[in-house]
Amino acid sequence: MPDPSGFLEHGREVPKKRPVPVRILDNREVYTRTSKAIVTAQASRCMDCGIPFCHNGCPLGNRIPEWNDLARTGRWGAAIEQLHATNNFPEFTGRLCPAPCEAACVLGIGDDPVTIKNIEVEIIDRAFDDANVRPQPAELASGKSVAVVGSGPAGLAAAQQLARAGHAVTVYERDDAPGGLLRYGIPDFKLEKHQIDRRIEQMHAEGVEFECDVNVGVDITAEDLRERHDAVILAVGALEGRETEQPGRELAGIHQAMEHLVGANQVVAGKAPFAPIDAKGKHVVIIGGGDTGADCLGVAHRQGAASVRQLDLYPTPPELRDAGKDPWPTWPVIVRNYPAHEEGGERNYASAAAEFIGDEHGHVRQMRFSEVRVDKSQGRRDIIPVEGTEQIVPADLVLLAIGFAGTEDQPLLRQFGIERSRRNVIECGDDWQTDAPGVFVAGDAHRGASLIVWAIAEGRAAAAAAHKFLGGQTALPAPVESNAQALVA
Repeated sequence: MPDPSGFLEHGREVPKKRPVPVRILDNREVYTRTSKAIVTAQASRCMDCGIPFCHNGCPLGNRIPEWNDLARTGRWGAAIEQLHATNNFPEFTGRLCPAPCEAACVLGIGDDPVTIKNIEVEIIDRAFDDANVRPQPAELASGKSVAVVGSGPAGLAAAQQLARAGHAVTVYERDDAPGGLLRYGIPDFKLEKHQIDRRIEQMHAEGVEFECDVNVGVDITAEDLRERHDAVILAVGALEGRETEQPGRELAGIHQAMEHLVGANQVVAGKAPFAPIDAKGKHVVIIGGGDTGADCLGVAHRQGAASVRQLDLYPTPPELRDAGKDPWPTWPVIVRNYPAHEEGGERNYASAAAEFIGDEHGHVRQMRFSEVRVDKSQGRRDIIPVEGTEQIVPADLVLLAIGFAGTEDQPLLRQFGIERSRRNVIECGDDWQTDAPGVFVAGDAHRGASLIVWAIAEGRAAAAAAHKFLGGQTALPAPVESNAQALVA
């Protein structure tokens, strides 16, 4: 049973961050390792509720109260078994997920919620320390072969599930190493890449083959995949960046955020001598207030930017949940301060760029912007400038972090005869199959840019469907029924 008084005896305590002057000099993870005593105390705050709403908040249906109590009582081996039962990669989710489970924590109704994701990280980190993360190769081969296109979290989850079921799995990745956005989209100060490498080693030992530097649809065709494999899972992401139409967009020095992040990550990985988009000594403007914008902010600090300004279209959110607008256990709209915001820069809410101004060489040098209000009364989003708030600021480098417009238009989809939907994503039926028989889809390619937990959940669900399609006699574990149905809603 849970600790009946843990939530009364202990307040919420999260891991400490490395000092700002130290961490901006390198690309190591910002957060330090949590002590066993703190994790035990935090796990004791979990009340093992009769109806654990954290389950509903988690797309994976993680068994949160179970592994919280196992961590509290020091049964780390059993804790990682419960964690891995629903989540292939807790070292990724525990570091990168914004934790909708915590927003749904019952304790959060009248107190600070349990530090679920931090407990999750400690369980998996301790499991690696204790050599409790081992390959689980299948005992028998099915004789069936599956291609997984894309090696982000959705593709990796699908590949691991199918390999453990005995299928021969080949993952095709167009970059030079597996991981997708985990590899080159997420900065190391959020996820050091050895976290990916050791999972890839485990999957190699389970029989998964990786073919990198392969652009499927160009280097090999859909017909090639059909000849080599009995089923295909598309986990190609949703990397088509949203654009902006302000005057001056054509100027040099204005880039999509992912162009900046990928180049910077390749330098950190030792794959490139210098970043093609470098913020050193420049006045940087980041358009967009979300996760990607914060990642660009942290990278710009580490590259030595002269100044950084981040524009967020919407007004400053409240510090605490507005129960009238975002009642528990829904995901609340509140101020989300990332570690990068502690490192410097200026943040402008309810603001939008009006014009980019260049020099005689066609390079951006300034930005004109103003405060705005967003009017949705006509059924559309109208951005209305606030008179008298306009200003011009230096801008040598502008990064567009305003989200993604869906799955990229690519030859592979046309070769399979798959059309993107109006949202530029790949649709599927309840069995996760696309319009092309035997071709399944998972992750952002199906859902649009979303959370890592959704990607893993969709990867597991698509793997279970593909396993059934291939004649699997036993069911593969997938997200709990209510969550899985939400995936295709």
